[in-house]
Amino acid sequence: MLRQALRRFGQKLVSRRPLEKEVYEFEFGKKLRTLDLVALGVGNTVGVGIYFLANEVARNQAGPSIVICFLVAGLTSLLAGLCYAEFSARVPHSGSAYLYSYITLGELWAFISGWNIILSLVVDVFIVVQAWILTFDIFNGNHISETQQEIISQYVPQVTAENLRYFFVIFLVLVLELQSTSWSGFVIVFRLFTLVKVLVLSFFIISGFMKGDLHNWKLTEEDYIQAGLNGTSSLGPLGSGGFVPFGFEGILRGSATCFYAFIGFGIIVTRVRKSHNPQRSIPRGIVISQLICFLLYFGVSVALTLMVPYYQLRPGSTLPEAFLHIGWVPAYYVLAFAIFCSILVNTYWGFMFRIHRRIRMMAEDNILFPFLARIHTNTYARIISTVTFGSIATIMVFFFGLTDLLHFTSFEALISYSLVALCVLIIRYQPERRKEENQPEVQEENGQIETKLQEENEENETEVQQENGGNEIQVQGKTAHAIEKLTLRRLFFPGSSTPTPLSGQIVYVCSSLLVLLLILLCLVLAHWPSLLSGDPVPVSMVVLLLVLITGITGVIWRQPQSSTRLQFKVPAVPLLPLLSIFVNVCLMMQMSAVTWAWFGVWMLIGFALYFGYGIQQSLVT
Repeated sequence: MLRQALRRFGQKLVSRRPLEKEVYEFEFGKKLRTLDLVALGVGNTVGVGIYFLANEVARNQAGPSIVICFLVAGLTSLLAGLCYAEFSARVPHSGSAYLYSYITLGELWAFISGWNIILSLVVDVFIVVQAWILTFDIFNGNHISETQQEIISQYVPQVTAENLRYFFVIFLVLVLELQSTSWSGFVIVFRLFTLVKVLVLSFFIISGFMKGDLHNWKLTEEDYIQAGLNGTSSLGPLGSGGFVPFGFEGILRGSATCFYAFIGFGIIVTRVRKSHNPQRSIPRGIVISQLICFLLYFGVSVALTLMVPYYQLRPGSTLPEAFLHIGWVPAYYVLAFAIFCSILVNTYWGFMFRIHRRIRMMAEDNILFPFLARIHTNTYARIISTVTFGSIATIMVFFFGLTDLLHFTSFEALISYSLVALCVLIIRYQPERRKEENQPEVQEENGQIETKLQEENEENETEVQQENGGNEIQVQGKTAHAIEKLTLRRLFFPGSSTPTPLSGQIVYVCSSLLVLLLILLCLVLAHWPSLLSGDPVPVSMVVLLLVLITGITGVIWRQPQSSTRLQFKVPAVPLLPLLSIFVNVCLMMQMSAVTWAWFGVWMLIGFALYFGYGIQQSLVT
């Protein structure tokens, strides 16, 4: 009895979502073309991050080598975009890391993905609030920041005075959220504001090449001394000068921070049903939007570091302040207007809508409380959820800085992108999953559905067995697959040109082992100075891990891939998905201890909810 219960419990942890199950999708009222999807991806990705991150990364983490940081972050995001593109061509539903993980890896990993996405969306509330504050400061000559302490701190506690502006703007955003019920003309407005942002950033790039000085990429100690910033032989917090003043470690930390600027293309895969030819337009929209964003960010980082020596960037400064350095005051306000457009689009879109959508999906799958599935139809539930998550964002003001929250959002995105890359690696080698209605006969026996298909040659008779509660079936050769046994030879010579259940299980296990080995490798590489010093222990560990990774990758490479025809497939599988996972984990290792601690606390809360409620409800279904 206990053995059966444990077995059932383990099966539910890896139970997969049926492909034919409906997924909620927001109705735009019109079909989206590839151009609309590109505008959607660029508009949602080129948000407030670039206006606030560039100065911070250039000043404290990378200096002029911020261009390399954006290159690394862009390539990392592009690898993830390719994986999302394949799933959008494979799964005919509004997609997300949660859905793809549920379809491929199972319920537990889907919950981990969805639970982290919810928190990252809540963090976005605070980030948008910070953007509102900084924009108000720009248009008011920083009067909010300068006079707030003098006037308010006389009457309220210090911590409240420092954060009162956040409470005010959160209240404003919540009001706008509750009032934003009309969506007519949204696509036109979104495309218009996206065009404004692209044009203004292009103007910034051109200005940087016109007014920039290449000497800012070759700064020396004498430049610091002449500027009166450093009078000693040690440059200290200003770095070591040159193009890479903070070294390779600075590039890695800067890449992890810059990664936030590339988050946002995932919104494209939520528009599958409202797209013309989604199997083709969505992969194109993802790839093209990512390339456009990379070119913009790369150009902005080059222009910024050419216009302003990185050590002259003020802490907490924004991108428009680069124009003040060259004396272009009107351009300062033009770029501030682009920030305003970005924030306005995010507010009009209703960032709470994305939280509501994720909660509804998880509630419909019985992972969260069922009444939350009515969050879009019940006005009272919508108001309560908006106020609740707005309150969480308010609490974050007291405990976390903007940089910490940006890191956590990037951390969550890296987890989601790694899961999607793992899903692509696994699903490419799995037997094809067919829907029940495509079969000629269905018989029900002992809780399972079995169908026998009579072929002209009775020796090739197949057996159809339903899995996952009767929603999907696998077609297996009765005489061939029933006698499959795992041998050492079969690992490298499968003996079949099409995936079988055994080859699929081999890839599943090998992929899981590879993820663990890549995490260990990244942990060792995180202490790269000891590798350069020739310490035999870490060097031996790296060599051993590389040998194991190469061997297991070879086993996966020898397994037969699915022959399903798709409009887009990730090239060079299994190498590109594994490279994506490796780079993602490397960037996660650069996150602060606060980010890891907050992730651990949030996951403990999530696991308590899942194993205390979600898994029990799911076991019933």
